[in-house]
Amino acid sequence: MKRQFRKLSHSVYECKYHGVFCPKYRHRVLTDEVAEHVRQRIYQLCRQKDQVEVLNLSIQPDHVHLVVSVPPKYAISDLMGSLKGKLALSLFRRYERFGRRNWGRHVWSRGYCVSPIGLDEARVRRYVQWQERKKREDEAMQQRLF
Repeated sequence: MKRQFRKLSHSVYECKYHGVFCPKYRHRVLTDEVAEHVRQRIYQLCRQKDQVEVLNLSIQPDHVHLVVSVPPKYAISDLMGSLKGKLALSLFRRYERFGRRNWGRHVWSRGYCVSPIGLDEARVRRYVQWQERKKREDEAMQQRLF
């Protein structure tokens, strides 16, 4: 993935996450028409949020992989909860079998997996060291000038 920082009014960020969530009991229900509906709804729901962008999306019969860029004003837990909730409501409205099959009208497993995709530790350490060297060089130059 290409590194691209984004801007808000008071921040510059690159917040990308890899998320995975599954249907309840890992039922293999995300196939054919249902999978396409879920794909379209995920893109639509993310477009509705300000500056949330789906970078990659893979829908397997028993789980969904999502790589998303999210501004720091949104908590990733809120985004995942919103996606799962709105997808469930959409599936219940469109496909009656989801309401009958899933007790308590639950489509998704309770949890999910999220991992940040960001700068690696070695790169951050090198950057911090570079900043320190640059600061010392700038201070030395200032002393030579005055």
